[in-house]
Amino acid sequence: MPRENINDLIAFVTIAREGNFTRAARKLGVSQSALSHTLRGLETRLGIRLLTRTTRSVAPTEAGERLLRTVAPRFDEIDAELLALTELRDKPSGTIRITTGEHAANTVLWPVIEKLLPLYPDITVEITVDYSLTNIVSERYDAGVRLGEQVAKDMIAIRIGPDMRMVPVGTPDYFAKRDIPVVPQDLTAHNCINLRLPTSGTIYAWEFEKQGRELKVRVDGQLVFNSLPQVMTAVLAGVGVGFLPIDLVQPHVDAGRLVMVLADWCEPYPGYHLYYPSRRQHSAAFSVIVDALRYRGER
Repeated sequence: MPRENINDLIAFVTIAREGNFTRAARKLGVSQSALSHTLRGLETRLGIRLLTRTTRSVAPTEAGERLLRTVAPRFDEIDAELLALTELRDKPSGTIRITTGEHAANTVLWPVIEKLLPLYPDITVEITVDYSLTNIVSERYDAGVRLGEQVAKDMIAIRIGPDMRMVPVGTPDYFAKRDIPVVPQDLTAHNCINLRLPTSGTIYAWEFEKQGRELKVRVDGQLVFNSLPQVMTAVLAGVGVGFLPIDLVQPHVDAGRLVMVLADWCEPYPGYHLYYPSRRQHSAAFSVIVDALRYRGER
């Protein structure tokens, strides 16, 4: 392929990603008119329109979307490989972008990152709290964090935390006025604090298991949240029963502020994993982050 065609493709990818000729021209270090001329030339040679232009922005056509999905990852791989080669002679540096949920960010990522960054002043870590199971390839993240059972099979998954357990808890005052649940179905008689899953928009059905028997119980109550910290706040206020990770509630249980119920129905399941595409060449900075987060037992 002639070199100018490669440059034209790079120009197209930049415009499509920026959604704006002005920003794309600034990023490429060329004039806006030159960039417009380059794109028109590419569309003329291909015989098809790649971008739909409006007065405020541009967006890929169907053909443009197909071309973007095809060529953009290749250029990303080339950029990553060149960066990795450069870093072979330099100390780890650069920005590592990770998407994760709030609980994992607070309990797994932050304790490690807090200790790591002073040792590597040239590494920047960008952590985005997002519950939507973001596509890390299309959104250009270096890695994501999910529970082990949620990681796609085509990704490399590195365990970064212990197994997890979700347990029902309430305050002593709350349970003093009501019968203690003996089996999961008893929760239907309680004021339970529900969690709406940001990924699907549905209410999470509380999951239990005992001696190979699995149960999902749909509970009712006066409150619904979409994040765990708010559920915890409501539980501590004595509003009702919450279903929360044991690492969050154990200090309160030990201090007598909360009572754990149905513990024998709460089996552990695979905890958090860092995942990333298997075919991508990663930088030295990324390798440092992965090695630091790798779970080797109790931290």
